[in-house]
Formats: sequence, C-alpha cells, structure tokens
Amino acid sequence: MQPIIVIVGPTGVGKTKLSIELAKKLNAEIINGDSVSIYKKLDIGSAKPTIEERENIPHHLIDIKEPDEEYSVYDYQQDVRKIIKDLSLKNKRIIIVGGTGLYIKAALYNYQFTKGTKTNTYDNLTNEELLEKINSYNYNHNIHINNRKRLVRMLNKLENNEVLTENKDECLYPIQVIGLTAKRDIVYQRINERVEEMLKKGLLEEVNSLKPYYKTSRVLNTAIGYKEFTKYFTKEKELTTVIEDIKKNSRHYAKRQYTFFNHQFKTVWYETNFKDFNETINKVYNDIIKGA
Repeated sequence: MQPIIVIVGPTGVGKTKLSIELAKKLNAEIINGDSVSIYKKLDIGSAKPTIEERENIPHHLIDIKEPDEEYSVYDYQQDVRKIIKDLSLKNKRIIIVGGTGLYIKAALYNYQFTKGTKTNTYDNLTNEELLEKINSYNYNHNIHINNRKRLVRMLNKLENNEVLTENKDECLYPIQVIGLTAKRDIVYQRINERVEEMLKKGLLEEVNSLKPYYKTSRVLNTAIGYKEFTKYFTKEKELTTVIEDIKKNSRHYAKRQYTFFNHQFKTVWYETNFKDFNETINKVYNDIIKGA
C-alpha cells in the first residue's frame, strides 16, 4: 500500500488547494479531516470547499450528517477505515486533509473506543474551563492546568463514565504527514481576513438559517464560527463583538493545532508561498514522489 498523504495545518494556509492539486497529480481521492465539514448546511463558517473548488475530485465524509445528528470520533474512525480499505482495493492514492487532529489520529492509529462513546475535542473551552468542569465531578486528580491533552482526555472519560483505551503510537497504515504553515503574524492576518470574507459570503445568513437547530445541535454549540452566535441570538453581544470572538478563537485554535501536529505526528512542515503557490505544490509533490 502506498503511503496515505495527510495534509494538516491551521486555517487559511492553502490545505484545500494543495490537496486538490496533489489529487490531480497522484490520481487520488480526498477524505475530509475536518469535524465540522461533516455536517450539511455548515458551509461558510466551516470554510468547507465548494463544489467548484473540489474540481470533480471525489471528496469523502463531507455533508454526510444533518446539523442536529450525532457523529463521534468513533464514527469517523470507522468510516475512514472503510474508505481506506475500499480505495486501496481500487489502487487509488488517498489524501486526508483537515485540521481536526484527534479525528485524523484516531482513524490512522490504534485508538480503541467503545461503540457510542462521544469524544469531544473541547476546542471551545479554555484550559481553565476544562479544569473547572473536571473539578465539578469531585474527582481526585493531579493534572496540571497547562497539560491540555490530559485535561481533554480526563473530561472525556468523566463525561462518558467509562475508560477510553488507546495505543496512540501504533500507526495502522503507511502515512506521510505534510504540514502547511506560515509566519505566525501572517497566519493570524489570514485568519482575520478569512473571517471577514465569510461575513461577506453570507455567514450571518447561514447562521440565521441554522437557528432552529441550535437547541439540539452539538456541533453548532461547540464549533468555532458558529458557537459564538449563541450570545448574538440572545442579544447579549453585538455582531461586531461576535466576529471579533470568532477571530480570537480561531487564532487560539491555530496555536493548539500547531502543538498537536508537532507532538502527535512526524509532520514535515512547508512554508506556504502565497505569491507563487505552484512553487509550494511542486515542492511537496516532488518530496512525495521521492518518499521524503
């Protein structure tokens, strides 16, 4: 089996475009690695690639669930592994692209979950809020507030009332992990610009159309780009404040993404050339062909 190409990195650095161009060159199909793009109707706020942007390249696990349907990391793991098996039988190259590190790692590594276990990444919570929730269970622990990974794992265990077992270091497939990056100030600038662009494309209208789902949808209440609007609906915050909250939360999330991908994968990082993106595409492609 040829290595699965995994493209990771923060928002706005060119992951989608790179994945599509590589898919053309490698005769590959793409598996979505973003937990929000799984849901129908969550298009603009998730920066989901449009039909036009996909350029007829088959994309898997996009728009497979309604906004109020449950979909866990266990479900994602099982779905991805089935797709990998099917595509491998067709001798198709596989590209996984997205920023939800836990989902991607659970699919590719020997993570074991009990069926029905709901595993949350808690991207909407700060470390302080995670610790506060853990302490509300009156559970005796010695987890440091800065150890986000352990905080997330502990809160998942407590909320599920069961033990998750994992052997995170055993990868089940040959993989090649490519990270796209840029200088931090450029990443933050592009995040801010992307949020403004979402607003111009109709983010507010999209969110208003999803309003009936908010009472029952977990993703709308936890995903950056959507959860911030809950206080807009209750008139606790003005739209300008909500937009600034989305930018701030997206920047914080980008920092956590870097930490995860640096520690959890053997990621080879490439600095995106925004002036000549073809140079970035060619460099990554040549390294893939060489097996670097």
